[in-house]
Amino acid sequence: MALTRWGDADSGKPPALLVHGTGFVAEVWDEVARELTSKYSVYGIDRRGHGASHKPAAEHYHFLDFASDICAVAEALDLTGIFGVGHSAGATDLLLAAKLKPRRFQRLFVMEPTIMDPRVVRTDAAAVRANGKAFAQGVLRRQREFDSAAAAFQRFRAAPAFADWTEGALWAYVRHGFETLPDDRVGLLCRPEIEAAMLGPIFEAMEQVYAGDERGNPFAWLSQIECPVRVATAEKSWPIYKEMSARAVALIPEASRWTFEGVGHCVAQEAPGKVLEALASFEP
Repeated sequence: MALTRWGDADSGKPPALLVHGTGFVAEVWDEVARELTSKYSVYGIDRRGHGASHKPAAEHYHFLDFASDICAVAEALDLTGIFGVGHSAGATDLLLAAKLKPRRFQRLFVMEPTIMDPRVVRTDAAAVRANGKAFAQGVLRRQREFDSAAAAFQRFRAAPAFADWTEGALWAYVRHGFETLPDDRVGLLCRPEIEAAMLGPIFEAMEQVYAGDERGNPFAWLSQIECPVRVATAEKSWPIYKEMSARAVALIPEASRWTFEGVGHCVAQEAPGKVLEALASFEP
């Protein structure tokens, strides 16, 4: 696992662990992370399949695979009292890791996690999964290579999903989420076929049909999380994100709510100051 650290690891400050969402890298947290170093030793990881981290085969992108990576990082660094801050599917990683390693985590701030309520059973699972496979085919057609880093920046700046990102956050994504190719071209490190493999389980969880692999469906574990959890939503994000956040609050015993006004799903990259304010409000 590739790891980014902000501040001094030997400062004696408690650890904060930042986990990005699908398609991104640790450095997209930079504007939040640099400010957190006044109180924390701050770490961010590139989730499996992203950035400089390992990129296993397509069948190894289930929710428990990502959660196990978080546990491995916490164990390898011997982190305790972790303030976990996660976004989207990265938030789900932290929730499941907190159940697996409860003594490692003090509290979690999760922004629009990917959540299934396992108490709800759908009868049209086959049709939903077929729709998910069609969606993945669209992901496979995404542009992977660009003529230069500047060309990649301009392409993503024009995309609606990135239009409100700060310049610093978008450049962090381009500089660290791409590899250099011959003739100064650049290519996505989270390749389309990898992202498609990740999005399969995510789509199934969104649609309430995720069954898991041989380890089963882990979402029932959310009711066993012991530490305080704050679940945040963003005013301008899609309704499905708000619905999944409501599922999280319903399942997690010590869950409270937070709403970011005037911003979309990628709050930390659009309005880092709002995230810092929210995190400060959740300190013990």
